[in-house]
Amino acid sequence: MGNREYYEKKLEVIRAIEDDKIKTPHNIPVGTYIQEANGLYNYAREDKDALAVVGLPPELVDDLPIRLGALIQADNTWYKDQNTLKKNAREWKTRAPLAYNLRKRLLTDFRLAFQDYPEKMKAVRNIAKGKSHARMIQALNDLGVLGKKNIQLLEAINFDTSLLDKAVQISKEMAKLLSDVNKEKLEPSESKKIRDQAYTHLKEAVDKIRSYGKYLFRDNKSRLRGYKSDYIREIKLEQRLKQKKISGKKKGK
Repeated sequence: MGNREYYEKKLEVIRAIEDDKIKTPHNIPVGTYIQEANGLYNYAREDKDALAVVGLPPELVDDLPIRLGALIQADNTWYKDQNTLKKNAREWKTRAPLAYNLRKRLLTDFRLAFQDYPEKMKAVRNIAKGKSHARMIQALNDLGVLGKKNIQLLEAINFDTSLLDKAVQISKEMAKLLSDVNKEKLEPSESKKIRDQAYTHLKEAVDKIRSYGKYLFRDNKSRLRGYKSDYIREIKLEQRLKQKKISGKKKGK
């Protein structure tokens, strides 16, 4: 079975993890945690019988690769969603100035073409109101509609009438893009939650296997190391060294 199959197999269990029990990988990168969990599995698989003697259910060791695969798939899905979010944000940042410039150009042209028609000028003024992105998007659509109703007046100033269809089309595209960007900003990411639930499910097994392994091999340093996190050990070592330097500087004053 592959990671996707493992993910689908575990999805119901993962989703059932309640919000107040969800763990987030703050202290260790997910990729590093996955690597260490895989290394732990290799140790625990060899020690499965010995671990069972001290009370660790053998099926928990057997389940570890499935939990690992589920997390890998969940993390990949969230990563792709993050890329989509960033892509939409970049696209908006690129296209928004062009849309605003088109709105400005159309307003300028319409004011010239309609200057002798008070009602039409009133319509243009109403369309020009507001400075939000939503108002800009609506303005492009309204200008396109208004312009098509007054083609002859626009043609009299040598206006490029193809801009009217362009304005309506850009309005539709930017409305969809803005909706996606806002939705991604305001709504919690479902894929992020599932990733964290999958991490929680894996961590539950990892923590238990490590606790039994540390107990079983408490007098066997070489084997004991396989049940500890190298990443956390290195972080703690760096913190001790940093604290030592700070203490040394204080003593030297």
